[in-house]
Amino acid sequence: METAELQAEVQVDDIKSLWVFAYGSLCWRPGFQFHKAVTGCVKGFQRRFWQGNVTHRGTVDRPGRVATLVEDHQGLVPGVAFAVSGEAAIPYLSRRETELGGYASEFTTFYPKQGNSFKVLVYLAKSSNALWMGDDDAKTIAQQVVNCRGASGHNVEYVIRLADFMRDNFSSHYDDHLFELEKEVLALVHSKKMCMKSLMGNGDGCIAFVKKEVQRSPSNAQDGEQDRAGTCQFSERLQGKKLRCMNL
Repeated sequence: METAELQAEVQVDDIKSLWVFAYGSLCWRPGFQFHKAVTGCVKGFQRRFWQGNVTHRGTVDRPGRVATLVEDHQGLVPGVAFAVSGEAAIPYLSRRETELGGYASEFTTFYPKQGNSFKVLVYLAKSSNALWMGDDDAKTIAQQVVNCRGASGHNVEYVIRLADFMRDNFSSHYDDHLFELEKEVLALVHSKKMCMKSLMGNGDGCIAFVKKEVQRSPSNAQDGEQDRAGTCQFSERLQGKKLRCMNL
């Protein structure tokens, strides 16, 4: 498992880069080169497990459930914006998200935790795509999740890693849909006596983001400025390094 540091703000020159917004498995397993990763959110959406998957987290006979964004004028979705590097990143994402995943791409506005907003490329599923599964209650979706496995691993891993990521990095935001689904999935795993270790896989290709502690002496601090130790600040520690995993 690779390790990277999250950062909360973007420099002016960084905005010239192409940025991709991650709100699902891209948060913890991007699979492409990037030179910076920044926490923040997009507005006007909600995250929902309404998209089916038959290549990475399920099969044609048993489609898995993965996250997408659906429009909601009052909605807000936390995630990570990655500054893309390397010519292979966009073709890789197009195949992973569009060709295999059924997602469409569009640009939206990203709001970092600190600094000015900027445009990001986001992949989201439309209800017209062939893999669309749509709305259902958490118990039904959880039943589908615990019964599905694909080439990239078990569908349970997708849900649990995403919930852990959001809890670790966005503790002030409660995602009702995601956390209710996680609760139902864990209850089913327990009742079925499934082995969580085997469901979660070995973490190959995943990124463990760490919080960078900022040390500031009182003499250097501006009036009213608080030390930001423990905040999410990310700058990719392994710059230019190609991550190994190419799957969802």
